[in-house]
Amino acid sequence: MAGIKDVAKAAGVSPSTVSNVLNGRSNVGAKTKERVLKICKELNYEPNIIGKSLKTGSNRTIMFSFSDFDRMFYLSIIRGISDYVKAKDYDLIICTNKSTDKFMNKSFTNGCILLDRRCADSMLLKKAEKNYPIVVMDRIIEVPHIKSVVINNYAAERMLMEGLVSCKYKRFAYLGGFESEDNSARYKAFRDVLEENGIKFKKENYFDGDYTEKSGYQMARLIMLSEKRPDVLVCANDEMAIGAMRAFHENGIRVPEDIAVCGFDNTRMAAEKGVTTVDIPNYERGYLAAQYLIEMIEGNENYEPFLISTNVKWRSSTKRP
Repeated sequence: MAGIKDVAKAAGVSPSTVSNVLNGRSNVGAKTKERVLKICKELNYEPNIIGKSLKTGSNRTIMFSFSDFDRMFYLSIIRGISDYVKAKDYDLIICTNKSTDKFMNKSFTNGCILLDRRCADSMLLKKAEKNYPIVVMDRIIEVPHIKSVVINNYAAERMLMEGLVSCKYKRFAYLGGFESEDNSARYKAFRDVLEENGIKFKKENYFDGDYTEKSGYQMARLIMLSEKRPDVLVCANDEMAIGAMRAFHENGIRVPEDIAVCGFDNTRMAAEKGVTTVDIPNYERGYLAAQYLIEMIEGNENYEPFLISTNVKWRSSTKRP
């Protein structure tokens, strides 16, 4: 099994830098954090939580577990969590999804923030208890000892779609991801707004991606084969939107003149590429998740789901309302 020195060597940093990243400290640059987290995933590195608990005699510690190290916006979530945790004198451990079941235990941590669609509800229901609360950031679970802090995906996608319809777009395509509550809510809003405005949607204009830039590129190449190309491609995240835009550009198709493209998340790359997108307040999202978790740890039994509002960043990849 890889150790912290192996991660440090592969990332070209010191072991203390790896430790700072995994403990959510803010004294490491964003690019270094991203590189370290990616290598942790590649090497299946697991932090030594047990040793830390034995050393300190206390587990005044919370865990953040998430499944995808490759998307930059997770770093903002980690920063938000870290800032609140530090202010409350707790420690933060960041785990891969492979370690979640092992360390979601009150012997090692006081509670968990989870952003991992692959973690089944049944496991969360089994683990959550008064002395081990859980905050989930990717689904709504309305039971004691679990708090949902989630994006209002339906409202967010409605806002985007209503703006696009007001721009007089008529032929829509949708590039979704694997099945999840997030994607289902966004797609429902997409369909509802079209139906309410009398705009027909053809099933052949629904494309399945996997949230990567590569899949956006591949699906855009399929779209180019259509005899009647859509006016606008609505993507379930920014990475797929960026991949689609690259494919269109390489084939002489102008964005937004020939086809408009929009995403979801407002990643740094989306801003650099001029992608119209839904802006997710990820720092605040992480901060609130940590706040609610620590409040539950300290006895506040508020389990009502908290829905986070969003706004649309209109940029050069589409017309503006």
